[in-house]
Amino acid sequence: MLGTIITAIIIGAIIGGLARLVMPGNQNISVLMTIVLGILGSAIGSWLVSQFGYRNSSGGIAWIAVLAGVVVAAILISIYLSMTGRKGRV
Repeated sequence: MLGTIITAIIIGAIIGGLARLVMPGNQNISVLMTIVLGILGSAIGSWLVSQFGYRNSSGGIAWIAVLAGVVVAAILISIYLSMTGRKGRV
C-alpha cells in the first residue's frame, strides 16, 4: 500500500512536470498542485486509454498511456489556472 502511494506520487510528479513543459508560458502553480494534477492526469489518461481497448501486452512502459496522461494533466493544469485566475508569463 505504501509503495503504491509513493509510486503514484513519483509518477504524478513526472507526468505533471512533463505537462507543464509542453504548455506554453510560465504556469504560476506550486509543486504540490503539479503533483496532484499529474496524479489525476495519469489516472484519467490511463483509464481513457483502457476504455479504447489499448492493452500493453508486450510489457515495458505503456507509452500511449503516458502520452495520454500528459495531455490530460495539461488540460487539468489549464482548467486550474483558469479557475484560480493565475496567469503565466509568455
